[in-house]
Amino acid sequence: MSGAGGTTAARLLIHASSDIPVDTPRVPAREAAKHELSKPMYHENDPNLLQRGLDRLWAWIGDLLNTASGAAPGGPLGLVVLVLVVIGLVAALWWRLGTPHRTVRSADALFDNSPRSAAEHRTAAEAHAAAHCWNEAVQERMRAIVRSLEERALLDPRPGRTADEAAAEAGRPLPAHATRLHAAAREFDDVTYGGRTADQQAYLDVRALDLDLETAKPLLTAAAQGAAE
Repeated sequence: MSGAGGTTAARLLIHASSDIPVDTPRVPAREAAKHELSKPMYHENDPNLLQRGLDRLWAWIGDLLNTASGAAPGGPLGLVVLVLVVIGLVAALWWRLGTPHRTVRSADALFDNSPRSAAEHRTAAEAHAAAHCWNEAVQERMRAIVRSLEERALLDPRPGRTADEAAAEAGRPLPAHATRLHAAAREFDDVTYGGRTADQQAYLDVRALDLDLETAKPLLTAAAQGAAE
């Protein structure tokens, strides 16, 4: 074979070998691709961990709302109406019942540790009312009512008596005022334990009851009538 012929044959072999595809095994190829894609240059614009978490959260909420709107009558509009109705019911219950976990204190539920006369409680109530502190004004006026009934011997002085107990006991000799006594006791409990806020009208109602009770004549029982005779 001449030199020229040998050169031509070598060129043909090199050209033929370049047309043969390279058969790389699957596992090494996958590892090579993972290594290549793990380089920072491919992840410069990726969202951070917080952004990815938020994206998944919003996607979950979107899927949940889509499912709920599909199940609710009227579609998305019906879902909005149902949510507004539920919010309204919760707000109404909260307003009516006050703060949850309402508790009743046992000792000195109505009075504090320093006993005062009915006149002193009335003075304190008027001072709070003048300052527009209606919660405290209602509390002091209710205490004035109960203390006044104790001073008139219509109630036995008893430490730890609650406003509800006082109203129930006072309603027996004063049945014409029983309903207003219970309403005043409920107002006292709402502002003292229920987290409610009184207003001027609430105080004026309790004050009017106090003034009416000053001149109210008790209903004498049969035993009391016999002793009077």
